[in-house]
Amino acid sequence: MASKWLRTVVDRNRRREPVGIYSVCSANVWVLEAAMYQALDDESVVSIESTCNQVNQFGGYTGWTPSQFERYVRTIAKRSGFPAERILLGGDHLGPYPWRNEPSRAALDKASELVRASILAGYAKIHLDASMACADDKVLTDEVVAERAAALCQVAEESHSELPAGSPAPLYIIGTEVPTPGGEQGPGLAPAVTQVEDARRTLDHFQSAFLNRGLDAAWERVIGLVVQPGVEFGDASVFEYDRHHARSLTASLPASPALVYEAHSTDYQNAEALREMVEDHFGILKVGPWLTFAFREAVFALSAIEQEWLGGRRAAAVSHVREALEEAMLENPVHWQGYYRGDERELAFARQYSYSDRSRYYWPEESVQRELDRLVKNLTDSPPPLTLLSQHLPEQYDAVRAGRIPNRAASLIYDRIRKVTRIYAAACGNV
Repeated sequence: MASKWLRTVVDRNRRREPVGIYSVCSANVWVLEAAMYQALDDESVVSIESTCNQVNQFGGYTGWTPSQFERYVRTIAKRSGFPAERILLGGDHLGPYPWRNEPSRAALDKASELVRASILAGYAKIHLDASMACADDKVLTDEVVAERAAALCQVAEESHSELPAGSPAPLYIIGTEVPTPGGEQGPGLAPAVTQVEDARRTLDHFQSAFLNRGLDAAWERVIGLVVQPGVEFGDASVFEYDRHHARSLTASLPASPALVYEAHSTDYQNAEALREMVEDHFGILKVGPWLTFAFREAVFALSAIEQEWLGGRRAAAVSHVREALEEAMLENPVHWQGYYRGDERELAFARQYSYSDRSRYYWPEESVQRELDRLVKNLTDSPPPLTLLSQHLPEQYDAVRAGRIPNRAASLIYDRIRKVTRIYAAACGNV
């Protein structure tokens, strides 16, 4: 059902209907639950993707293989009452990126293993990305990139043949955006919009590589081309979508294969910009850090509420979630050190408030999770007064007053995340 729904969305978008799909690129349990609640309300599919360095056959930075991630998502769905057949799992940037410091043969062998593991785990939306140079690549041509992606596609097709009869055939995304997986690392200038001739050249090379391997049927299932629409975000900046700069791409949607453009790093775009992107054939929108940024905002706000509401009570053991998060980030700086710049004060600020939201990697830490659980329990056992909600979470205060959500810590967190999912759902024509 989910794959068929995606194919229908692509077909409708190509007919200039203002409909699209947004993919949630996150492993955060609160984010995934909020996305499922949104999809329940919208009666839509939920698209969830994992990147090649987040989830792979060696565990990635989450510690999960594709099959483990699939079970994790299914468990959340069962708890949330979300139908399993409406989950669309995808793999983002599947290719040699995690092993790019190795010789190309070894890196591509491991990328092939990841593609196979993803298909066998039930991933149906596959982004083939071999655009990164490996250790022995002196020059990486477009032809080599396309040939490597086609080789990975062949692995996907062969792996799919091992699945039970009737399993949905993989739908493919090709191409790549300018930044590497993980987001922009510096403020820089606004990214240049992909030129039409570059997009066409990419399609020509990929088509030749696919057909040379006898992947004609797979080529017809290429439903997305990753291009740069001129949007990006960094540590403290957001580059807004300007449809006038992208009008050449909009007017040059290829006749074959029947695809739409996929836009990465659309986080923090305003609602009107996202709506315009969908109208302009950027029919697949990727979002990740904005969702965990909203989650972090809610947790920080609840922490402030907890301190004011319970901090003076002798019997209350208030949480210290913000302190635990900072300690975890300082103890293991690998996920943020290469992204944030400045003196100690500026780094401390970025660790908490950066658009890049590198803190998202640290919420699963046991010490952080323990304090978060305590925060949620404290404010569930002793719900805060509406006056404090008005002060720290004014939009959720309005929702509580209107009876749309209860005054419960979990509901307040979900609703803050769903402020973002509602924007994307509206842009994609779901609400």
